Amino acid sequence: MELTTSLKELFIDAAKSLKGSARRVFMAGTVKELGEGGQRRAERELGWNRVTIRKGKHELESGFVCIDAYSARGRKRAEDHLPNMLTDIGDIVDSQSQVDPKFRTNRLYTRLSASEVRRQLIAQGYTDEQLPTVQTISIKLNQLGYYPKKVAKSLPQKRSPRPTPYLSR
Repeated sequence: MELTTSLKELFIDAAKSLKGSARRVFMAGTVKELGEGGQRRAERELGWNRVTIRKGKHELESGFVCIDAYSARGRKRAEDHLPNMLTDIGDIVDSQSQVDPKFRTNRLYTRLSASEVRRQLIAQGYTDEQLPTVQTISIKLNQLGYYPKKVAKSLPQKRSPRPTPYLSR
C-alpha cells in the first residue's frame, strides 16, 4: 500500500483524535493493512510508537481491552509513605491550639509554625530525609484544620498616647 502525504496526514489526525484502546486498535488495524514491515514503516513515516502498535495488535487479536492505570501514576502522598505522621502532627499541635477568640469560626489557631512542627517530629524519632518539606507540613496542618497564626489573645494591648497638658507661657 502506498502512503501518500494526504493519507499520512489523515492517519495521524485520526490517531490523535482517538484516545486509549480505540487509538491503539486503530493503529494496529492500519499497520495490519500496510502489510509486511508495517510496524517499522508506521514508526518511520507516521511517528507512531511500535510498543503502542504491538499493544493494539494484541487487543485486536484477543478482543480484550487493556485498561490503563492512570490513577496509579504520579507521586504518592506523604501520608502513604508515613502513615502515622498526621496523628503525630495532631498530637503536637493540639496542646498549642486555641479556638477562634470571637467564636465566629471553627478554626483552631496554633502558635506553632510548620518548621517548629517539623523540628518536633524529628525530635520524636523521624529522620530529616523521611519527613516532607516545611511547605508540605504547612499544607497538612491546614488540611487538619490548624492555622499557624498568632493568636489574637496573646497580642499585647496597644498603648494609646497620653494627652500631654499644654504649657501656657
